[in-house]
Amino acid sequence: MELQAVLMAAGGGSRMMDLTYNTPKPMLPVGNKPLMWYPLNLLERVGFEEVIVITTKEVQKMMSTDPKIKLEVKMKLDVVCIQEDADMGTADALRHIQQKIKTDILVVSCDLITDAALHEVVDLFRAHNATLAMLMSPAHEFTETVPGQKGKMTAEQRDFVGVDESGTRLLFMANEADLEEGLSLRKSIMRKHPRIHIKTGLVDAHLYCLKKSVVDFLTENKFISSIRGELVPYLVRKQFSKSTNSPKTKEDVEDQNQKKKDGDTNPELRILFRDEPLLQLAHERSCWNDHRGDMSEAYHGGKLRCYVHIMDQGLCYRVNTLAAYIEANRLAPKLFEESAVHPSAVISEICLIGSDSIVGASCQVADKSSIKRSTIGNSTTVKEKVKVTNSIIMHGVTIEEGSNILGSVICSNAVIGQGADLKYCLVGNGQHIEPKAERTNEIIVGNDQFMEI
Repeated sequence: MELQAVLMAAGGGSRMMDLTYNTPKPMLPVGNKPLMWYPLNLLERVGFEEVIVITTKEVQKMMSTDPKIKLEVKMKLDVVCIQEDADMGTADALRHIQQKIKTDILVVSCDLITDAALHEVVDLFRAHNATLAMLMSPAHEFTETVPGQKGKMTAEQRDFVGVDESGTRLLFMANEADLEEGLSLRKSIMRKHPRIHIKTGLVDAHLYCLKKSVVDFLTENKFISSIRGELVPYLVRKQFSKSTNSPKTKEDVEDQNQKKKDGDTNPELRILFRDEPLLQLAHERSCWNDHRGDMSEAYHGGKLRCYVHIMDQGLCYRVNTLAAYIEANRLAPKLFEESAVHPSAVISEICLIGSDSIVGASCQVADKSSIKRSTIGNSTTVKEKVKVTNSIIMHGVTIEEGSNILGSVICSNAVIGQGADLKYCLVGNGQHIEPKAERTNEIIVGNDQFMEI
């Protein structure tokens, strides 16, 4: 491939700590596959033969023994470990592997599950010789009841995304939290793009094509720590900044105020210094431009260019909350064609397994049990007269006779006692629920502590 692939798999999953307390986020089971399997499979399907995986030693150790990663992923995995307590952002991680980067890069997060056509993003990147091209999708409203949650979750603050008439040139990006005095657009943007469409309700998929020179820029400018939170807004903003030799106007005050923070007096030149002179000459002398109605040169002379592909249909989830994790388990199996019941599972002839359920390897499901709209992890034992509905059961769980589990997440190696009744609960790794317990809307973690939310 002409791009190098980089997988970010070191995040701690801070928004889903009840799940990641004992299992690192990249290795959480989704449809009985590790979460990081999905972006790896996506990269492999489009032809990548190697990927740089930035992760922790704990995840690396688990990857080396997990059959889905060890046996199914054919790409060469160049694993780079960082310290778990290093508080390293995604831009810091790119800075950490700078010496390995030889070409432009495709960066993807380990929590992305999508059937997006990657060429849509790459084509934008190449066709426009862009500095950045990224993937976004419409935000999802999760309808499933989340275990341990009472009432509606607080809505996340929106991103305001400005695009040109084509819907692909990324002109403006700001979070609602940063717009204290309302949304305002700089005159330099409006002069070049008088028709700008402001979109809300979009989610950043954390999939980016970036110029190699951007990585080099990061090594010299350590004030940027995060790709999504800092680098992307910085690049979008700098598309319309004046060079240091240009006359200053009132609209340049924002850039002047950020000089010290940014640590670079001419970021456009820093980022683009590797552009080939002949390529620039071709742009200048071309009769083509990317805007109708005038004879201005292509891209209005801008050298730093950002683009976005917005999916209008298909599957695109970032599994970064408990609600998203539950939804991903419902939909992820649609991305691959496999038997819903693993051949090694031992299933009683007088039990009910719904067609919308998954049963993993080496499972045992006993007489008169019922499993509907659920995922049953590997090496899990479901004994007689158990009902599991709309739930996620991870690996190595034991569910004793007569138990009823509804709308719950049961983490690995937990034991559910005989006759227990769990509704919309989250049971942590290795927890034991006593026989005939009745629990509703609880998160059960730690040393058999019960916390009602």
